[in-house]
Amino acid sequence: MNTARLVLPELLPTLNQFPATDLTPETLPDLRNALENRAAQAFQKAEDFQVTVEQRHIPVPPEGDRTIRLLAVQPKETSSTPRPVLLHFHGGGHCAGRPEQNTAELCRFAQDLNCLVISPDYRLTPETPFPGGIKDAYATLCWIHDNADALSIRRDQIAVTGESAGGNLAAAVCLLARDRNGPAILFQNLIYPMLDDRTIDNEANPSPVAGEFVWTRASNTYAWGILLAPSLPGADDISPYAAPSRASDLSGLPPVIMMIGSLDLFLEEDLLYAQRLIRSGVSVELEIVPGAFHAFDVTETPVAKRTLDRRITSMKRFFTPSRD
Repeated sequence: MNTARLVLPELLPTLNQFPATDLTPETLPDLRNALENRAAQAFQKAEDFQVTVEQRHIPVPPEGDRTIRLLAVQPKETSSTPRPVLLHFHGGGHCAGRPEQNTAELCRFAQDLNCLVISPDYRLTPETPFPGGIKDAYATLCWIHDNADALSIRRDQIAVTGESAGGNLAAAVCLLARDRNGPAILFQNLIYPMLDDRTIDNEANPSPVAGEFVWTRASNTYAWGILLAPSLPGADDISPYAAPSRASDLSGLPPVIMMIGSLDLFLEEDLLYAQRLIRSGVSVELEIVPGAFHAFDVTETPVAKRTLDRRITSMKRFFTPSRD
């Protein structure tokens, strides 16, 4: 179905910013190059904010010789009071991207939320399939918690956020932290999260108007295939830490702030996940953006700016000042 008529008019001119081809082994380098270019351009925007940006490399026990590169952003203004910390995971289908592509958003988060923002350069597929990415995500969470004093952050105000594949990791790390009695997570901010490998099946996503633009069903099938290899998407043994929708129990998870476009391929799985969370007693704030396709928020459009503002407003409600 041609769904261009359903696209928000202000977003139509931006469609040419995105690759028009489905993701395959041959086109993956194009996606990686596009996100590298975006990262290089976005990193220059840090100068527009009153923040400091630095790289860190943290060890990964028990591997010892391997480290994870982090992008750390915090307000320039020093504070004697420990700040909240926002752990961010970038998007890119688990197979492309790096933290710098979200530099402007990370700087806004640090500046407007008065928090430390940390975004790990987690391992990508197909070079490192599951569980490589989630291992890096959880190791970063534990490092933040264990080094709270040195980082001058509050252990009781650690939150996670991410877009698309980054939303997948944010949701998965919440499941893993709950199941391992790991660090407490204050909330999870999921932006059009990639949650269910079964979306490759037409019956799992009945919406006839979702997934025509940016992130297609063919791209999704390829991305899940290289993430889960040697297992196959849709198999019975897929881990919930790879596909959070596979979790049978969603109780005891942190509150959720979720945003999704009405034309996004992930609409149905995200709505179902939100419904299951609510039925499990988890607080959910859900926004569906009419006429928006996948990754609409990276555009320089009024709707993208409004969405980012609302995202920050929602997170700010959780990050209360220290009472110490």
